[in-house]
Amino acid sequence: MTPVIERVKRSGKQSSKSSRGEETTGDARRDRWRKHRIARRKEFVEAALRALDTHGPDLGMEDVAAEAGVTKPVLYRHFDDKADLYVALGQRGTEILFERLIPAINAELAPVPRIRMALDAFFTVIEEHPNLYRLLAHGRPEKPVSSDVVAEDKELIASALTALLGDYMRMFNMDSGAAEPWAHGIVGMVQNTGEWWLDRRSMGRDSVVEYLTQIIWAAIDGLTRQNGVVIDPNMPLEANKVVQLGRASEQAEETS
Repeated sequence: MTPVIERVKRSGKQSSKSSRGEETTGDARRDRWRKHRIARRKEFVEAALRALDTHGPDLGMEDVAAEAGVTKPVLYRHFDDKADLYVALGQRGTEILFERLIPAINAELAPVPRIRMALDAFFTVIEEHPNLYRLLAHGRPEKPVSSDVVAEDKELIASALTALLGDYMRMFNMDSGAAEPWAHGIVGMVQNTGEWWLDRRSMGRDSVVEYLTQIIWAAIDGLTRQNGVVIDPNMPLEANKVVQLGRASEQAEETS
């Protein structure tokens, strides 16, 4: 997978023990050791994900060490403290989400299936990793961390969605000024609904995805009709606009 967000790279640089070692130093022995530490750190992050499934957001470093089959001192060779592990889990959570979300957002589908697919990607991830989402959204390590993963991901997605909506609005000769507040409104609604759904589980994933799909499409359809534009929700649009999340320039580009 190509790197999907620059934030993952930046936050990975916050710790002296982070996985920033893809560069070579010219010292073969040192480079092998660095790659080994990167691989071990990734293994421990995956162990932390499994420990989260068992122990919930209140897991301790001893739980992660036990899941990884090592002692706590070994774990602390790769993480400064729990806050460092928290950042690493945030990086991994972002990768998991964007691996699903980017292809869905950029799918060459009709408007409503495309919306449904993107929503299903988000809800599938939080359904599969509910404790990871709860930890990142509400958990607090012993000391402050350098980044708010959920807030930063929310901003990245909203920025990308702003570019996507703006391009479509300009394509239809509409005022694209509404794109940004619309994007933030949609992202906030989806996030809040996701948290409610994780807590209540009063309906299945397919149902909540379908309800949100209907709400979002009704809003889009209403806005376009007010501007004299009628879009068939089940027919692909002539131009497929796509986004690149986390690039230096988060702009939509047109593909044929």
